[in-house]
Amino acid sequence: MIYRDLSLRERQVLGIIIQSYVVSAMPVGSRTIARNYNLGLSDATIRNVMADLEADGFISQPHTSAGRVPTDKGYRYYVDLIMNVSRIDDEEKRMIDDRFSARGSELKGTSAEVLGAAARVLGSISRQLAVVLPPRLSNAVFERLDIVQLASSRIMVVIAIQSLFVKTIVMELSAEISRQKIDAVVNVLNERLSGLTLEEIRSTIGKRLSDFKGGEGLMNSIVSSADTLFDESSILERLYVSGTGNIVDQPEFKQPERVRDIITMIEDKFGMARLVDNAAPSALRQGREVAISIGTENRTGNAADLTIVSSPYYAGKMIGRVGVMGPKRMDYEHAVRVVNYMAGCLSEALSGNN
Repeated sequence: MIYRDLSLRERQVLGIIIQSYVVSAMPVGSRTIARNYNLGLSDATIRNVMADLEADGFISQPHTSAGRVPTDKGYRYYVDLIMNVSRIDDEEKRMIDDRFSARGSELKGTSAEVLGAAARVLGSISRQLAVVLPPRLSNAVFERLDIVQLASSRIMVVIAIQSLFVKTIVMELSAEISRQKIDAVVNVLNERLSGLTLEEIRSTIGKRLSDFKGGEGLMNSIVSSADTLFDESSILERLYVSGTGNIVDQPEFKQPERVRDIITMIEDKFGMARLVDNAAPSALRQGREVAISIGTENRTGNAADLTIVSSPYYAGKMIGRVGVMGPKRMDYEHAVRVVNYMAGCLSEALSGNN
């Protein structure tokens, strides 16, 4: 976004309006600023500065007699050019480390529990709605496949990906198959597919297995189901969310219809995943790890009153995202600090499991 260059006075007043509104959820007037902040400016001068900010779309007046509140443009200017994010303080770092480590110590290396624990800890620490997206697995390396025989013609395929994620699918076969033939198919699949990415497997599996003899019916079923078996999209069904109460308790969302909209949005896991994913590109192009998407920058009407702060985390070659959602009236510095730190914790935990 391109802005005119605000003067020092304008930056100071805009920053004060945002910081005061974050705390109070009440419009901020010139008299409040003059009395409570030592800017060396008169009430009249502050009113003039606020009038200029309003004319340029950085703040707005919700009611004729009210003070001013930030607009999406005002928040964006603040985030891009005013906000100063310090390092996470030792006490908060210790709280995250203690809670995440305490829960993580019982997880026995399972990625699902690690991601769930991260969402619960981040929701509690941030006091926002926390969201953790599992890594996209297209570039993940296939490790091994096992087949569990549930009945004479019914099997469960278990796919392990980089020791981090396990995907299971139940398949009905057209004919009975022996355990011996199942084992032969499993051995060939692991021998020829291990070390490939899921994307490589989906595009080349037919060619790689075309000469196999001995369990053709099962192998044909595996090959014909490759787009489902080796597809990462179903992983998004495991979106991890925590802290719903934090967001519905905010004054912006007290009305029953807003609560209903928020709950509906949270229940749409694919929609939530798209929201968090779409928050990333614009900020990352500016060389940032932490992405911030404000209000109408979000690509769905239900999120027009929300801010999303997210960061990538890494598990081998795979990239996931962790973030928080909350009202635009958010403590941005705090959100950036805790999201960034939790992303680092997740990367370390999942790398340790790799």
